[in-house]
Amino acid sequence: MSEDRSPALLIVDVQNDFRPGGALAVPDGDRVVPVLNRLAARASALGIPVYATRDWHPPETTHFANYGGRWPVHCVAGTEGARLHPDLQLPPGALIVSKGTSTKDDGYSAFEGSIPGRGSLLADLRARGIDEVIIGGLTTEYCVRLSALDARHAGLEATVIADAIGAVDVMPGDGDRAIEEMKAAGVKIQPSDQVLQSVERD
Repeated sequence: MSEDRSPALLIVDVQNDFRPGGALAVPDGDRVVPVLNRLAARASALGIPVYATRDWHPPETTHFANYGGRWPVHCVAGTEGARLHPDLQLPPGALIVSKGTSTKDDGYSAFEGSIPGRGSLLADLRARGIDEVIIGGLTTEYCVRLSALDARHAGLEATVIADAIGAVDVMPGDGDRAIEEMKAAGVKIQPSDQVLQSVERD
């Protein structure tokens, strides 16, 4: 890796409840998995840290419609729906970031989450000298978007992998609008082949 670039791969919420047929399904959401597996394997080979976030909600939370929120019950901590996609292949040493863990916490952004024994995601990135996050996962307009925007607010570079994201599109076009908002904030939107070429070049 180049001395002037220190990226990490951030895989966002590739969990069973966001799969087709899940409690809060992303249409064709499974398609992100092979792309992320390829990127994760290459990142690991290059010594690039890999993080994977997960919604890890309590059974009763204001995030859910039953308690005043907007969403059906999903990704309750310890349930099958909260497990990472069975085909997702995280490399050894990948760190899990849990978010949305309190009864009053939406937990959209990865930067609201924490790593057991290590503290917040941002603190861990800082401790490792990371200055860029490469982001893929679910969903485009919520957790991916807010993670990318929070990365920018923290002074990090951010790249979103165009073919490794998926929108739930509660309102038609939400995903496209999210991409435009991210671009306006300085987030790069690149296909996986371009991302791979970039990290290989460094």
